[in-house]
Amino acid sequence: MLRKVEDRAPRVVAAQQHGPAAAITRRAADRLRAGHLWVYRSDVESLVPPIGATEIEPGALITVMDSRGIPLGTGLYSAASQIAVRVVSNEAALSRAAYLEQLRERVLAALALRDEVAPESMEDDACRLIFSEADNLPGIVADRYNDLVILQLLTQGTAQDDVRNLLTEVFRDHFRTDTGGIILWERPDPKIRELEQLAHPAPGPLHPPHHQDATETPQLTTIFTINGLRFHFDAGSGQKTGAFLDQRLNYAAAARYVTGSALDICTYQGGFALHMAQNCRQVTGVDASRSALEVADRNRELNPDLPAQVEWIEADAFELLREYESTGQQYDTIVLDPPAFAKSKRAAEGAMRGYKELNLRAIKMLRPGGTLISCSCSHHVPLQEFTEVVSAAASDAGRRVQLLETRGAAPDHPAVLTLPETSYLKCLICRVG
Repeated sequence: MLRKVEDRAPRVVAAQQHGPAAAITRRAADRLRAGHLWVYRSDVESLVPPIGATEIEPGALITVMDSRGIPLGTGLYSAASQIAVRVVSNEAALSRAAYLEQLRERVLAALALRDEVAPESMEDDACRLIFSEADNLPGIVADRYNDLVILQLLTQGTAQDDVRNLLTEVFRDHFRTDTGGIILWERPDPKIRELEQLAHPAPGPLHPPHHQDATETPQLTTIFTINGLRFHFDAGSGQKTGAFLDQRLNYAAAARYVTGSALDICTYQGGFALHMAQNCRQVTGVDASRSALEVADRNRELNPDLPAQVEWIEADAFELLREYESTGQQYDTIVLDPPAFAKSKRAAEGAMRGYKELNLRAIKMLRPGGTLISCSCSHHVPLQEFTEVVSAAASDAGRRVQLLETRGAAPDHPAVLTLPETSYLKCLICRVG
């Protein structure tokens, strides 16, 4: 339970700085000094409201101090999340105006990085523009799909009008063209909104093109291109901000290895499947979501020149693999790209069992010389442990498995070495003997 402390050093320091503060445990302080940006609620020893107030305003900027009252920086406070503070500066008592100025500089730096590592071309017009803590912009995510930019403001400190207005201005200026630029939509994550106790944003785009008539229905859909393939995007449906752009270069890598027949487990809207269809004879995409497969089929129609025969199957991945293994079904390539099995540390053990079963059955179903492409997007399952699970599956299957590539997210999803949570995506490309 958090408590307010009136007479200890943190209270004195906060009073001198005329701002709210949080005193944190030694463990949390050491983590921040090592470069992490999160303070968990369980690591907050005391909260100190501003002078004259009884509590800290949700979303406020607060000074973070160790148990001795030594300031460690300023962070965005959440009154609801288990991540109580997300550090935004090493400077203590940062003002809101200074935070917004810093925000502008960091957004511009993030956009400049994308211009460098994921430039727009005939082959690609979609990428992640802002990746929260990985761009030193906690609580902000933005993805571009051709002429749509989808924005997520994920914390009490960022889901505020001053942040919206600043981001709208920066995006408008960055993507300004003679044809009107981009349409910017804020798309809240329902689960995050509930956890952060955030209200739903106002309906309508944050920034329509200047040429768009006010009476027109705002654009929610577009067609974007990655690796030369075209995909539908609908800002009103789908997971996350709509598509899994982090796998963009892994899709292309998969296409380089495949031949013959391929099976794409948890295909979602056909990302791996359609890339493999460039070089395969036959591709089967499997997903439990009918609506996702309907989009995948529409994506197939957008790319009529793909030579492979493509089919979609609505099924549970585990049940289908059990059935296929029992009937002796075999493939030349199998992709495993399941959703995050471990959404918490406590779920990690069960996740490992799930990964083990999927990989074991897939390895058994691969023809000699076949390719296994196995992915995990659970940041609670580190690369080493995930690799060990695939290794254990290979051992149990009695197959010799060579690791050809260890891959992660595309560079528009940068990882920060001191933030292991940003190194969440693992993609192993293996040859199965």
